[in-house]
Amino acid sequence: MNKYLKTQKYDQKWIEDNWMGPNPLQLLEELTSNMNLKPNMKVLDMGCGKGLTSVFLAKEFGVTVFANDLWIDPTENLERFEAAGVSDKVFPIQAEAHALPYAQGFFDAVISIDSYHYYGADEAYFPCTFSKLVKPGGQFGIVVPGLAKEFPDGYPPTHKSFWLNPKAGDAGEMFSFHNAAWWRHLWEKTEIAEITSCYDIPDPKSLWYPWAYWAKKNFKQQFGLESDDVEFLDADTENQIALIVMTAIKKEK
Repeated sequence: MNKYLKTQKYDQKWIEDNWMGPNPLQLLEELTSNMNLKPNMKVLDMGCGKGLTSVFLAKEFGVTVFANDLWIDPTENLERFEAAGVSDKVFPIQAEAHALPYAQGFFDAVISIDSYHYYGADEAYFPCTFSKLVKPGGQFGIVVPGLAKEFPDGYPPTHKSFWLNPKAGDAGEMFSFHNAAWWRHLWEKTEIAEITSCYDIPDPKSLWYPWAYWAKKNFKQQFGLESDDVEFLDADTENQIALIVMTAIKKEK
């Protein structure tokens, strides 16, 4: 497994107090190894959750971050950004993914860690919304949970109950899980962007299990739902569950 040396600089308790899925800093570090972020770039962090990734972007790359999330109170995120010493570089926003308050072409890069599949699996989202946020020559980067391959029923036979009767979330939302080739085609066919990387992170369960064990103990208290991530990963006896990285550059007009 990648050692994720940048992530190791951050306090594990701080991460666990604020994460909402598999370690977002590890996922972001993996993603940004395929991107070219420079100081003072304007970056949109879509689905930032409690802002861990936004803090990381500001500290590690010196970029200005717009930390966008639907569910987390922006005032709470501001307090976290102030405590982390990045409130001059990170600006909390609360907005739904289809009603974003940003000008077209405003950003140098748009990033999404473990949230894009909730809204971006829609055929129209990339060409009609996501791509318009970035200036020509700008960058896109996402990490999404997915599958090692596509299945006729939409899910591995080992995971039927998780797709149709999940403990956490709404039944049906896991049909947004696809393989890397599916995601690549979703963007590539629009001819808006050139894909620069698209791959499965090696040994994804090694990144996912620490969150899963934490969530089994703490998820219900924090979010009012039971987490079945441990059972979900245990059921993956044929290694069909993936964490997918994809980056792209918007083509010049």
